[in-house]
Amino acid sequence: MTHFLDIHKTDPAALRRILDNAIAMKTARAGRPKGTPDDTRPLDGRMVALIFEKPSTRTRISFDVGVRQLGGQTMVLSGADMQLGHGETIADTARVLSRYVDLIMIRTFEEATLLEMAEYSDVPVINGLTNRTHPCQIMADVMTYEEHRGPIADRKVVWSGDGNNVFASFAHAAGQFGFDLTFTGPEPLDPEPAWFEFCAGRGRPITVDRDPVRAVAGADLVVTDTWVSMHDAQSARERRHNQLRPYQVTEALMAHAAPDALFMHCLPAHRDDEVTSAVMDGAHSVVFDEAENRLHAQKAIMRHCLGV
Repeated sequence: MTHFLDIHKTDPAALRRILDNAIAMKTARAGRPKGTPDDTRPLDGRMVALIFEKPSTRTRISFDVGVRQLGGQTMVLSGADMQLGHGETIADTARVLSRYVDLIMIRTFEEATLLEMAEYSDVPVINGLTNRTHPCQIMADVMTYEEHRGPIADRKVVWSGDGNNVFASFAHAAGQFGFDLTFTGPEPLDPEPAWFEFCAGRGRPITVDRDPVRAVAGADLVVTDTWVSMHDAQSARERRHNQLRPYQVTEALMAHAAPDALFMHCLPAHRDDEVTSAVMDGAHSVVFDEAENRLHAQKAIMRHCLGV
């Protein structure tokens, strides 16, 4: 069974094939109407369940459109539709779904839900996001960087802000694709120790620098993410803003990066919180290319999982 659960759980050679396939499919679609399927229709006759226990815009649209472009069909299910783990176990839900569909993508809260779904499913499972990791996003990010600047290996990537689930998948990518990763952010929001251990074990130890100006010096890529979640209480939002304000990505901060540095954000962005509008809309920013590449990277991930 070929699941796509996390970047560090997928062989580096397979990750490279996924990106190569994503670029090839994107190139082949150039100039073609977005609603038309790919010529090969590799998912023809396939049904894909898209489960959203956690709400989404980009993940839902990009996976739904991607399946259709590949010639397949989707069944979109919300957390209310599924009631995962309430009344019926996740394991039993996985067993039942496996009788109906060819592939499952799940965007959920707890990593344990994803892992149990994969353990008991008879069809491939893709991690669309958990509170712990976000691998599909970072596959699109690596694809975007390489489109603009060539191989990401040995480049300097700087994360400014909260050491969250998106950072976790960047850490996995650093170990698998061989780039240098620096974290700059407040100590209370440091990433999990497990991600430091993984990168160190791959010969790519993560650098921590509390000074954002020093951290981004010479960076090839600067990345940030939202400071607050939609589920955070008001008190938590205020505390995070106070902690993270020094790590806002501004034009002044980007000036310390390499002259041709790129800026990325997985979106949605809270403009003028974690990043200024001047950076979001400026010459360094590739955030909308990054958003588009979710579509192409995820199509390649689905083909990888199904072997088509």
